[in-house]
Amino acid sequence: MTAKSPCDAFEDPPPTTPELDRLVTEIIGRVADKWTMLLIEILTENGDCRFGELSRRCEGISQKMLTQTLRAMERDGLVTRTVYPVVPPKVIYALTDLGLGLSKAFCGVWIWAEGNQARIEAARRSYDTREP
Repeated sequence: MTAKSPCDAFEDPPPTTPELDRLVTEIIGRVADKWTMLLIEILTENGDCRFGELSRRCEGISQKMLTQTLRAMERDGLVTRTVYPVVPPKVIYALTDLGLGLSKAFCGVWIWAEGNQARIEAARRSYDTREP
């Protein structure tokens, strides 16, 4: 027996399993992490980047958080880390096919937000001005 998924609301929902449910939950956690999505956006727009360049382009991220996020992304197969044996060491980060696929999938959220921007802003104004 398969578990229920949010896709059940669609015509032909894909089958799901507890293992798939756990994976989706983990990926949603990764996608919900603002630093991951910002780094994916930076790498999508700029191609391969060095650590320092990512740090400069990802405003507000600490060196520790950048390191942790890149390690987690590497573990999930979203980025590759290539070290060149030069002095000082040169480290390049690049999106993998998985990372590019996630970037494309997330593009749907941008398209949805663009198409619904006025409705969202109106809902927020309505909520913010209502009496408690």
